[in-house]
Amino acid sequence: MRRFDFVVTCVCCALLGYFAWHGWKGPRGFPYQDGLQSKMAMLETKYESLKADRLQLENKVTLLRPESIDPDLLDELARENLELAKPTDVVAFTNR
Repeated sequence: MRRFDFVVTCVCCALLGYFAWHGWKGPRGFPYQDGLQSKMAMLETKYESLKADRLQLENKVTLLRPESIDPDLLDELARENLELAKPTDVVAFTNR
């Protein structure tokens, strides 16, 4: 009976060691968690940047709505997209 208890204890300790090693150094262990933390920080920074861009675009769209159209913005967009100018405008060409 003592021999059986000793074998069971050794097998349990071996299993515990196996799972502890994989928890510490395995493919989903602490180094992987550190990588996830750094990736999450990078993605949060990117998210904040995209959020700011989205707010800027939403503000621009709000200015183009029929109930609150901004005449200066409309004039600027029409000139830019249609490549037109008033006869009194001075046109400066740039290399793109």
